[in-house]
Amino acid sequence: MSESDIIGTLGVTILLIAFLLQILKVLSVESSAYSILNGLGAALAGYSSWLIDFKPFVILEAVWVLVSLYNLYKNLKVKSST
Repeated sequence: MSESDIIGTLGVTILLIAFLLQILKVLSVESSAYSILNGLGAALAGYSSWLIDFKPFVILEAVWVLVSLYNLYKNLKVKSST
């Protein structure tokens, strides 16, 4: 198994775990933990895509990371103002 396969598999696994935990109502889509899992999983999957020079998924995962970071920022901002 190549380095990109290992990194990509780890990233996708983290994304799927976040999705499963959300479906099972263990995590809310508004939770910081959900945003962190999504951001980390997308970053790893995006890096794996970069390693194999597959730009469409690099773009997809980069947007996914940015949305996750924005959601995390929003969550932390709300928590600090309460």
